[in-house]
Amino acid sequence: MEERIALVGIIVENPDSVERLNAILHEHSGHIIGRMGIPYREKNLSIISIAMCAPNSTISAMSGKLGMLPGVSSKTIYAKTDK
Repeated sequence: MEERIALVGIIVENPDSVERLNAILHEHSGHIIGRMGIPYREKNLSIISIAMCAPNSTISAMSGKLGMLPGVSSKTIYAKTDK
């Protein structure tokens, strides 16, 4: 299956969802290239970016699971080339 490069942007507004969010990311750790998390304490939220290389179905499934968590939003962008 063809792999794609993607960046998943995540906003966490509900700290109660962090444990499940981390479990989902761990399930997909074999496809994750890197992760950056920024706590925005003044607004009581966290901003996370995930770079990954995986089949499109895997990327969209992970992003969908994350977006279904209470107080979590996610959006995915894909590289234009298939490298």
